[in-house]
Amino acid sequence: MAKLDPRTLLKLLPKDLQETALLRLFGFVKIPMLFLASPKVLELSNERAEVMIPLNRMTRNHLRSMYFGVLAIGADCAGGVIAMKLIEGSGEDVSLIFGEFHAKFLKRAEGDVHFSCDEGKAVQELVKKAIETGVRQSLPVKVVATVPSKSGNEPVAEFTLLLSLKKRDKKRH
Repeated sequence: MAKLDPRTLLKLLPKDLQETALLRLFGFVKIPMLFLASPKVLELSNERAEVMIPLNRMTRNHLRSMYFGVLAIGADCAGGVIAMKLIEGSGEDVSLIFGEFHAKFLKRAEGDVHFSCDEGKAVQELVKKAIETGVRQSLPVKVVATVPSKSGNEPVAEFTLLLSLKKRDKKRH
């Protein structure tokens, strides 16, 4: 019997659900806390990522707004998913990690939160440079969180994450 590749199975899903399924599968296997936050990929291109995390019993705090730890997960998702897409597109084995995390909480997030990152072009250059040099490369990546149902495009939080990439040495695998 042939072994089924998860990516082959995911291709059976409608296109708009494939990226969300991949992100949740990654969370389930590698980062269970990410899986529990139930992120949904709303947009993913080489230029932009938008991820939504619902406000629910699992993600809210005692004030019925989104818990700041979950807001950090959303920022990580938006900045990370775009880098993961670009790394996958390169065909190279590149490790991804965030080296720094800065957050500015502007108001309570009292609804489903959308996290957007428009840094795709800069991340694409970072991936290219990490592959070409073999040396760790870093870039501050900005993520903005909004609650469209309550305050439109007005940010509820702003994040800067230091994205750090390095081409993996083939000998280490």
